[in-house]
Amino acid sequence: MAQLPNAKQLGRYMELAQVGLEMVAPIGLGWLVDYLVGTSPWGIVVGALLGLAGGMIHLVAIANRKEDDQAGEQAPKP
Repeated sequence: MAQLPNAKQLGRYMELAQVGLEMVAPIGLGWLVDYLVGTSPWGIVVGALLGLAGGMIHLVAIANRKEDDQAGEQAPKP
């Protein structure tokens, strides 16, 4: 039987899902701006760039936090 993930693992999965949404949502908003204003394809291009930048910043923050967590686990306890 498959083991259910613990709360910490679920939190990480949710955080990664949030990163994916952060990367996709600006593209959708850019498409909506293009559709309403008629600026095609610039809304999608700007949305893609903003989503990529925001997602990468968030991924770097997650990686740094994971490194800090691993370093804290390896440190000897007094």
